[in-house]
Amino acid sequence: METYTDQYIGGSWQPSRGKEAITVVNPATEAPLAVVPAGTADDVDAAVAAARSAQRAWGATSPETRLGYLTAIRDGLAARQGEIAETVTAELGSPIGFASAVQAALPLGVATTYLDILANYEFTERVGNSTVYAEPAGLVAAITPWNYPLHQIVAKVVPALAAGCTVVLKPAEDTPLVARLFAQIVHEAGLPAGVFNLVTGVGAVAGAALAAHPDVDLVSFTGSTAVGRSIAEQAGRGIKRVALELGGKSANVVLPGADLARAVNVNIGNVFANSGQTCSAWTRLLVHQDQYEEAVAIAAKAAAKYAPGDPTSAETRVGPVVNAKQRERVRGYIQQGLDAGARLVAGGVDAPEGCEVGYYVRPTVLADVSAEMTVAQEEIFGPVLCMLAYRDEENALELANGTEYGLAGGVWAADEETAVAFARRMDTGQIDINGGRFNPLAPFGGYKGSGVGRELGRHGLEEFLQPKSLQF
Repeated sequence: METYTDQYIGGSWQPSRGKEAITVVNPATEAPLAVVPAGTADDVDAAVAAARSAQRAWGATSPETRLGYLTAIRDGLAARQGEIAETVTAELGSPIGFASAVQAALPLGVATTYLDILANYEFTERVGNSTVYAEPAGLVAAITPWNYPLHQIVAKVVPALAAGCTVVLKPAEDTPLVARLFAQIVHEAGLPAGVFNLVTGVGAVAGAALAAHPDVDLVSFTGSTAVGRSIAEQAGRGIKRVALELGGKSANVVLPGADLARAVNVNIGNVFANSGQTCSAWTRLLVHQDQYEEAVAIAAKAAAKYAPGDPTSAETRVGPVVNAKQRERVRGYIQQGLDAGARLVAGGVDAPEGCEVGYYVRPTVLADVSAEMTVAQEEIFGPVLCMLAYRDEENALELANGTEYGLAGGVWAADEETAVAFARRMDTGQIDINGGRFNPLAPFGGYKGSGVGRELGRHGLEEFLQPKSLQF
């Protein structure tokens, strides 16, 4: 077991200023993997000071110069795909097939898109008698979650660097090892000292100190709506910009005439991927009452194909959830749903067979869920699908929009025009039409309690820019 005592600050690995540590645990075996420092406010101060001292010079570099550094980072990500996947499997429990195809490959794809965007982005614009410059937002605090640990880092750090910002990254305490790996890649890319900094630590200490730091210009946070609300309140007092990617309770709406079997099967795969630990997962499946029992039968058959197992095995489709607290949270929600009258179609609260060790949850489908049930309103963040019946299209829309969230969703219909017309009425940030594929160039973010701002693509770059106009 490796023991690390350093933080990446000012272009080098420095001893952490505090003595506290975080033990990283393998969620499949419950065995310790590594120890990393639990950073303090002093670590944050040092990282912010390094980033502040580097900000003006980095912001003044040409896009071509930044492109050279970011190309080196992209190449580092490409060279270490196997190591990245194995690291995420070990500290998150993500099955190795999914870790390779998504947890490692998606960040590489996102980094590559930003090379193209940066190479072609116009940082100046003539508007009447003015020249408008797109300038760096300044010093960015990037606070990232554990569910897609490297993707979320790349989706914040790469566009921030491309915009000319300097960054202090505080990754989730459950998954700091892939963040350290990313810091090594950045270091090998040769960025000027202080442009990128890493402080591992717990959210209540290092994260809070970073979000509230007076020298931070923009806080980019992905995580729970409750923590996002607190960060937004702090930022408001400091007149800081925020980009918040928060929770979701996304609806997948199957309209009459759609391919029901495909819609339900795709939904099962969507919600069970990454053990349900996806903020944009379609955790509510809405089906017309006339087709509802048919959909339940399809869901039961599809769910049976998702047996939890060893995440290092290529055959495994569902691994554990991230930690014991999350396991108890998810099982608690399943029990709440059953107590409220939901029908158990698949799964349940017991440990899966053969998975007595590890933080495993049975992939679960609950039918006969009504809109007012807690399981239909709150984000469970586990492999749990809630099925709701609707009477007509207006009722379906009311159900789809009837939560505090608005991050993602799906619509299935007999034709694209019908699906698009319904999707345009949904209060949510991105919607897949008849199983449309994820697009890393499209803006990702939410309505309502799901957040403020957008990540990915051109919109993701522009989160880290601010306009300055000169009149002539």
